[in-house]
Amino acid sequence: MSFQRRRYPYYNRLRRLLPLVFAVSLSLLVLFAFLSFLAPHPGDSDRLPPRVRHTSINIGGGSDSIKSAAFRVPRDGGRSDRDVWRSRNAEFFYGCSNASTKFPNSKAVTRNDRYLAIATSGGLNQQRTGIVDAVVAARILNATLVVPKLDQKSYWKDASDFSHIFDVDWFVSFLSEDVRIIKQLPQKGGRPWSPSRMRVPRKCNERCYINRVLPVLHKRHAVQLNKFDYRLSNKLSDELQKLRCRVNYHALKFTDPILKMGNELVRRMRLRSKHFIALHLRFEPDMLAFSGCYYGGGDKERRELAAIRRRWKTLHINNPEKQRRQGRCPLTPEEVGLMLRALGYGSDVYIYVASGEVYGGEESLAPLKALFPHFYSKDTIATKEELEAFASYSSRMAALDFLVCDESDVFVTNNNGNMAKILAGRRRYFGHKPTVRPNAKKLYRLFLNKENTTWEEFTSRVRSFQRGFMGEPKEVRAGRGEFHENPSTCICEDTEAKAKAQIESRKLGKKNKSTNKDAAAAVTVPNDVQSEEDEPDWSEPDYEEEQSDLQDRGLYNGTSLDYDDPSSTSDEPELEEMLSD
Repeated sequence: MSFQRRRYPYYNRLRRLLPLVFAVSLSLLVLFAFLSFLAPHPGDSDRLPPRVRHTSINIGGGSDSIKSAAFRVPRDGGRSDRDVWRSRNAEFFYGCSNASTKFPNSKAVTRNDRYLAIATSGGLNQQRTGIVDAVVAARILNATLVVPKLDQKSYWKDASDFSHIFDVDWFVSFLSEDVRIIKQLPQKGGRPWSPSRMRVPRKCNERCYINRVLPVLHKRHAVQLNKFDYRLSNKLSDELQKLRCRVNYHALKFTDPILKMGNELVRRMRLRSKHFIALHLRFEPDMLAFSGCYYGGGDKERRELAAIRRRWKTLHINNPEKQRRQGRCPLTPEEVGLMLRALGYGSDVYIYVASGEVYGGEESLAPLKALFPHFYSKDTIATKEELEAFASYSSRMAALDFLVCDESDVFVTNNNGNMAKILAGRRRYFGHKPTVRPNAKKLYRLFLNKENTTWEEFTSRVRSFQRGFMGEPKEVRAGRGEFHENPSTCICEDTEAKAKAQIESRKLGKKNKSTNKDAAAAVTVPNDVQSEEDEPDWSEPDYEEEQSDLQDRGLYNGTSLDYDDPSSTSDEPELEEMLSD
């Protein structure tokens, strides 16, 4: 009994406390619910155009720097271990694409009863690859090539034909010893000759053309290959690879009006600055929708890009995080600017930007312009009247940008599309002019966590990641990548000049030991080479993917290619067109 009496007051006190505990808990619950209601949605900070929430770039450097503990970007490019306007050892390499004596003249091998016509596909640079490869295909088949037809019906809707873009007479005459080329098929029985139409797989090699196309040529004498882009293997004999280079770097010359306007744009950039960078910025809504990447624009971005993506009925939905991890996503304008500053380019550098409509408009461009205020495009350095003759034709406008990018001191791209590939190869062939293509696989995580590092650490890692991605000699292994971006067969090394330079550096070293190390390093240090792990995974669809595509369209039966049905058309844009230009 005494034990029970001692417990009774304890339970009474507990009962009196329970309502108070319940009231306090309920109040805290209500307060938490109220605060949750007032707090922004987790995606609200992302509801701006892509990367806008990261545009508060803190630009420092000197007394006018913004005081902040955040990631601070200097106004100048800082010290660099390389000349940012030229490639190391470039003087020892040169383009070499002349045919050898073992390559017979076209008159000796061309059959008079074989005609090959080509219908290209995509934008200007995608079509360029088709034109180049068409010449080689005609040579493989010992056929007369009809001047290729440009794509006038696909996404770009450009009515230009070959002679509007390229000097057709120069094209025919320059290649006359390699391939016989005519402007149109001869008549048959007094009427226009309609060739048999067919398609070949992607990356079809010499044997593939002999087995698939030659039998049709024997029977029909005239064949047209449709959707002709990347339909030739990267691995061919050296003589055919050199022919590829002769076509691409010498025979394909823009028409005089395009050359005149393009050279004028270059001249106007040179008047502004001794050196300038040309940036090919692919950040259009269509490009982003096709890529399947996500750039932090929240629900608004997802809705807008999903609406565009529905135009491709066969386009698979990709994992955006995986796409960026694999280096398949174009860099944002802000990321391009940060990469360039880390590589040593200060705010005084002049930039020519070749781009279409940028997703997010001026808000997306703001961080790049903050880093590089000397920001120009063809629309800002030429008048509407000057561009009027080109403005209605996407290929002619792209040709102007191509010329400026080719003539720039440094070419930079945020993507690995067709224009980037073509220019990378061209600039290697003509002296290894610096060509900066981002190592997107490694830069991705660095950009993601940049706020948690110092600028010095950021710069060091960018420069380390970009070794092998700067357009220098031998940085890509021979045979790696598309031949159009790495024409290693057509690049020769002047070993005598290199050896002479090494001897001179040693002589100089005897006179001045302090300069010997620097001079020798400039000549003897091998260029950084991309590892297989670092190389961007931006490859074109392979042979098996093309088979699957043809099976879906009913054009491939598993063993041989059927003829195209001329009545079969599709309004769906080709997937690879979004990688053009």
